[in-house]
Amino acid sequence: MTDLPSVTELLDAAVSALSGRRRDGQRRMANAVDHAIDVGEHLAVQAGTGTGKSLAYLVPAIRHAVASGDTVVVSTATIALQRQLVERDLPRLADALAGPLGRTPTYAILKGRSNYLCLHKIHAGAVEEPDTELFDAFELSRTGREVTRLREWTSDTETGDRDDLSPGVADRSWRQVSVSARECLGASNCSYSEDCFAERARRASAQVDVVVTNHAMLAIDALSPANVLPDHNVVIIDEAHELVDRITSVSTAEISAAAVANLSKRVGKLVDEETVDALIGAGEHLGELLESCPPGEWTAMPPAAGATLTVLRDRLWATRGAIGPVRGLGASGDEGAAAARTAALTGLEDLHDTIVRLLGAFTEPEVAKRRDVVWVGHERVGRGPSASTRPVLHIAPLSVGGLLRSTLFSTSTVILTSATLTIGGSFDALAATWGLPASGRGADTPAADEVDDPGPDGSSRDGSDRTAVAARTATATGKVAPSDEGTVRWTGLDAGSPFDYPRSAILYVARHLPRPGRDGMAPATLDEIESLIGAANGRTLGLFSSMRAARAAADALADRVSVPILCQGDDTTSTLVKRFAEDPETCLFGTLSLWQGVDVPGPSLSLVLIDRIPFPRPDDPLLTARQRAVDARGGNGFLSVAANHAALLLAQGAGRLLRSVDDRGVVAVLDSRLATAGYGGYLAASLPPFWRTTDPTVVRSALSRLTGVPVR
Repeated sequence: MTDLPSVTELLDAAVSALSGRRRDGQRRMANAVDHAIDVGEHLAVQAGTGTGKSLAYLVPAIRHAVASGDTVVVSTATIALQRQLVERDLPRLADALAGPLGRTPTYAILKGRSNYLCLHKIHAGAVEEPDTELFDAFELSRTGREVTRLREWTSDTETGDRDDLSPGVADRSWRQVSVSARECLGASNCSYSEDCFAERARRASAQVDVVVTNHAMLAIDALSPANVLPDHNVVIIDEAHELVDRITSVSTAEISAAAVANLSKRVGKLVDEETVDALIGAGEHLGELLESCPPGEWTAMPPAAGATLTVLRDRLWATRGAIGPVRGLGASGDEGAAAARTAALTGLEDLHDTIVRLLGAFTEPEVAKRRDVVWVGHERVGRGPSASTRPVLHIAPLSVGGLLRSTLFSTSTVILTSATLTIGGSFDALAATWGLPASGRGADTPAADEVDDPGPDGSSRDGSDRTAVAARTATATGKVAPSDEGTVRWTGLDAGSPFDYPRSAILYVARHLPRPGRDGMAPATLDEIESLIGAANGRTLGLFSSMRAARAAADALADRVSVPILCQGDDTTSTLVKRFAEDPETCLFGTLSLWQGVDVPGPSLSLVLIDRIPFPRPDDPLLTARQRAVDARGGNGFLSVAANHAALLLAQGAGRLLRSVDDRGVVAVLDSRLATAGYGGYLAASLPPFWRTTDPTVVRSALSRLTGVPVR
């Protein structure tokens, strides 16, 4: 269809129907998205809070879908945004655009198969036996009650979607009634295929204009030989600052003695006792090996590890062979037996493939050029005083840039958007992690990977220090990010914000405080927090670098301030945020999920406290390896990895303050390094253009005027 209204006309119609107001940034973004789709050029858009970016990308996406008949995929990182799109934005927008477009646009949500109830597992499959060594009687009883509730819910739910279940259940309980994609019998072998919740969602997604999914599904679609998502040629990635972490998570695998033991129980009824005993023995040897290894990265295969892993690999494969393939069931087939065999085979193959990947991780002699990072970590088992930890072996890709560029960016036009996409004032740092060339290059300019290939002496060919680009040279596929002589093009747009940042907020850096140390919060820092909370009369969101720091600050200040202090962990996060929003004098302290997940407009939030620059932990094996890879290519690994990580989180945390055009307040960073360190200006350039000061008297006076509380 070529006679459709323009994107600007459709956006005006939508804004009018939704009783909104014209926003210049929203119009700029909508037209840029429309142009990118039209010419097939990737686009990165930074759109600050209040821009209305959901409408700005949904309107051109819907217009394209209606005009072309193609489905557009919209991917988000969080459940909250998925729900906002499917339950609020898309229904209202579809009604608003039905008249101008000549029909009502359609949409659907699509998640991974394990997010849906499996009718076969509930009605015909075998429930997994509980691991009585790891869970006490109370836990087992709770699991039983929750599974019973889930079975009853099957009769009431229309979607079978876990996110529609309220209240929710523990992961362990949900696993009793769900299957992964690889564990599924398949539509042709399952008598419940017509009613299957996952299949119904997939069928619905193939016939709509817009499919809403998540970054993990994007990763699975990129990694899988099968098409997980419906056919599409346009992908819109909201919350794009989280894309790399979500893709990395899906590409990460792990193995432990407990995993082998649980798998041995699963296959026990399918093979002979001798085969099971051999597998159990190999798993026990793995446990002994991991117990003897200190936590941290493996830069070389430890002594005896190669032999232990090889034996386990071979016994997993021998067990798989003893089970044999799952054949078509036919009309009288035993679906329960087939489901058990499918689940067992899936577990065996997954662990086998993880070990193959581990054994191949060290073939490249230069550590910085390896495609994967291997490390031993510890996972917590149980709760309360009886809780313990056990070692787990992890393997993750050093970079996912090559994977994204050779799959996602080579098959679709991609729109990436978020409130925070620029680092140090540029899109290039994030673009590099996505596998895209540096911005501003013409078609005849060498791609970034070519420019940054080191010469014989280890220096860059052009003599420069392109730290951000160097970060992606070792990829998930073990290759340099694919180059196509510059034919992959993208542009960046900062759509701005409706907020008048210099007039609405102050960025206060407590330059006079001591640098944060490892021995807890300094007394002077606690005094500073007390005085700021007093001036703000509560109304404070405290964002801390760790849960321990948040709890210590909350406990230390409880008797020093006259307002309530809530701390993450006291209740569910959603309940705490609700209580915080409802009582202007309340403070809320917490860590990572609060940095990115709090939306509290109005007088309940006037002060955002950030205890320290949120650099990654120095013992994080994956980020340390990525930093080392950049250094090995002549770049600055600290800036490219640690500083960029911190800059994104700082911007996300500072973004909690202004959530409406009427909001006013202060972002207080209690880490003096933001004002004194050489990298401080780079980090500050990633923040909104607040009015800035290092004078505590000025800040307390401003908060006092805002809240009406005299400065003491």
